Amino acid sequence: MQVENVNIPGQVTNVNATKYNAMKKALLNVLPNSSPGLTQKEIQNQVKRHLPDNIFPQGATAGWWAKTVQLDLEARGIVEREKYKPLRWHRKSTAYA
Repeated sequence: MQVENVNIPGQVTNVNATKYNAMKKALLNVLPNSSPGLTQKEIQNQVKRHLPDNIFPQGATAGWWAKTVQLDLEARGIVEREKYKPLRWHRKSTAYA
């Protein structure tokens, strides 16, 4: 499947759809619907308990996938980056996943 990166508009990368979809589900499960959102570290810690072990054995590569999916969902308008530091993300209130 193809993913986008909010930081590099127009760039598209192919990734494993099974891993993407598992991480997307986990990420949307942990992200709040409004501010304050979660920091990158909080996201990476919280998604692991929502991931299927047969796809992410012992959370392997979960951090990379969490960031990749977060950037893609942000580019698609489903996740919103808050404008203060530390950086935090939450679901965009008008977005449908």
